[in-house]
Amino acid sequence: MPKFHRLFARPLACALTVTSSMAVTHSVSAHHPGGTGNIGGAGPINTVSATTLPQGVSAAGVTYEYTSLSGLNDRDLIEAAERGEHAHSIATISSPAVSFAYGLTGDITLSVRLPYVIRTDIREGAHDHGGAHAGGHGAEVVRRGDADGFGDASALAQWRVLNNESSGTSAALLLGVKAPTGRTDQNDDHGERFEAEFQAGTGSWDGMFGLALTQRLGKWSLDGNVLYTSVSEGTQATDLGDRFHYNAAISYRVLGAAQSITHQHADGTIETHSQPASGPAVDLALELNGEWHDKQVIAGESDANSGGNVTYISPGVRVSVDKWSGFVSVGVPVINDLNGLQSEPDVRVTTGVGVSF
Repeated sequence: MPKFHRLFARPLACALTVTSSMAVTHSVSAHHPGGTGNIGGAGPINTVSATTLPQGVSAAGVTYEYTSLSGLNDRDLIEAAERGEHAHSIATISSPAVSFAYGLTGDITLSVRLPYVIRTDIREGAHDHGGAHAGGHGAEVVRRGDADGFGDASALAQWRVLNNESSGTSAALLLGVKAPTGRTDQNDDHGERFEAEFQAGTGSWDGMFGLALTQRLGKWSLDGNVLYTSVSEGTQATDLGDRFHYNAAISYRVLGAAQSITHQHADGTIETHSQPASGPAVDLALELNGEWHDKQVIAGESDANSGGNVTYISPGVRVSVDKWSGFVSVGVPVINDLNGLQSEPDVRVTTGVGVSF
């Protein structure tokens, strides 16, 4: 039996959940892609599982995340500009990404992720120096167009420190880094350079650390994780703000329940393995996915219209066949607590496909 069958599809799910947690969310939480989903078998979609890949097993995948935002109207942007505030509106943010994970040992999984980030219909209020003399508002709305490019590459190590197979309880530490590999020089439709918050890359080195927990109960799986990103100053003397991701999920295998096989070793230790039932497997997941984002600081000054907290309720489904798996998750915000004047997310759709080998 091939190696990827011995623990059914869950290791693939966990490995690409880890890489999905490293999304390029480098400005206001509502304006940047969140976790781009997990690719694999049983378990959560956006939440990081504590399960690791078996030693020597690899997993690769492609994910796509799309977020639709409620853009600000022209009057709000003009009034903000007249108050001397920097406010902007974005229509959508999307991010295709490729991920790869490798089981260095049975308890350590290493993963990398490279996204491509696209923002559409960027608008902002600006002073119209001739407008006031002509009886106008003294400010106008500038339509700057779209911004896109390769984002920053991320690497994450997942170290499973607890694996109680008899109780189904696992815990893992998360430690990673985001490198400034993304594009930071894109101009808008008027030839002006986009500010750091609109660039696909950040220009900063950021550290990540967190914890993941998993509890398996037959066909059910309970998962949760937290991940903190410490952000340094990057392009255009801008610190885009620290981030804190928090996730919780409950998932249920509705088709293709795994068999648990228990055997005793010669030294008396007892080990339990899960093997897949024949045919496809279908998993349903319900998740709570949140991100707190600190305000960005530009040249030492804090931006009042940045940062905040967004929490999604995200139902999803995954279908796994042999070594392949595909998923879709739809997130609806239940908390939109943003600072100042910002476009709020309306819906987030995450989908992807992956393979283990």
